[in-house]
Amino acid sequence: MGNAHPTRYWHRLADERVQCDVCPRACRLHEGQRGLCFVRAREGGEIVLTTYGRSSGFCVDPIEKKPLNHFLPGTSVLSFGTAGCNLACRFCQNWDISKSGETDTLAESASPEEIARAAAGLGCRSVAFTYNDPVPFTEYAIDTADACRALGIRSVAVTAAYISPEPRAAMFAHMDAANVDLKAFTEDFYERICAGRLAPVLETIEHLARETRVWLEITTLLIPGLNDSAAEIDAMTRWVVEHLGPDVPVHFTAFHPAWKMTDRPPTPPEALSRARRIAMANGVRHAYTGNVRDPEGQSTWCHACGALLIERDWFRLGAWNLTPESRCARCAAVCAGVFEAGPGTWGAARLPVTFPRGA
Repeated sequence: MGNAHPTRYWHRLADERVQCDVCPRACRLHEGQRGLCFVRAREGGEIVLTTYGRSSGFCVDPIEKKPLNHFLPGTSVLSFGTAGCNLACRFCQNWDISKSGETDTLAESASPEEIARAAAGLGCRSVAFTYNDPVPFTEYAIDTADACRALGIRSVAVTAAYISPEPRAAMFAHMDAANVDLKAFTEDFYERICAGRLAPVLETIEHLARETRVWLEITTLLIPGLNDSAAEIDAMTRWVVEHLGPDVPVHFTAFHPAWKMTDRPPTPPEALSRARRIAMANGVRHAYTGNVRDPEGQSTWCHACGALLIERDWFRLGAWNLTPESRCARCAAVCAGVFEAGPGTWGAARLPVTFPRGA
């Protein structure tokens, strides 16, 4: 069954099936069956990961593309994913990777140590587990994060946060930053559109904010008529401030018709701006727009005096008005995040990488 790698999160049931415990889906498998994610499977009476050490491709991106606006701005990140996903979102923007059950998608082979060395050689400050969710390949993500940390490279999880408590604690103990894709703020949306549940996602987000040192940002893709109402955005952003605090950045990004949802129009830019205004009115200090050109909505502003702190035009940085202590140069208010004395110099470039064999 390909690159079968032992996993930790599973147990045997009385009816001879084996249950995968990595996420709330709790797939119960007979010999030879795969879970909904397609990459965790039962083999030899155990649950194995079939994609360990294999990737759908590598690319050097600006960190802002994850999106992370308060984590090492201007630096480059080596991005990669595998295949499969443990949700079934009808609007998936990376469906060719996340919904893939074909091993042909996994064209690159790389050990955790090779990925860390490649990131260092490319000058990347971090490695991102993205394109598809890292939850199904938890073991590979943890080992890669450890190899990166040994070389002073940080790790970023771009995730829907649909993960069970024990593997959640284990995986995020190895991460430095996370962008959580909060799909919507209703159970109905998660059940009908994603074949999942909202409650475990909110539990994971709270765990990240309260019980870890992971830098956290949240993204919601606004889909016209499904999760973009003022009432829902109001409820979600009030929850963010109450449960996570005002300093967690929230990104509202534009939907484009994809996968099994081609009957909805793209998100109007005004819908993103309205969501940003609601969030800020509710006390979110840093709310952003994405997937559209909106320098005002993508720049970072001081929550105390309103001064421009970090200017952005798409993924390109302009003015930088943070002191080396991460304070506003005008009023000295602290801007929450993981910043250095100045911005990185990567710019907006996106560089596909052919992984060096035997690196």
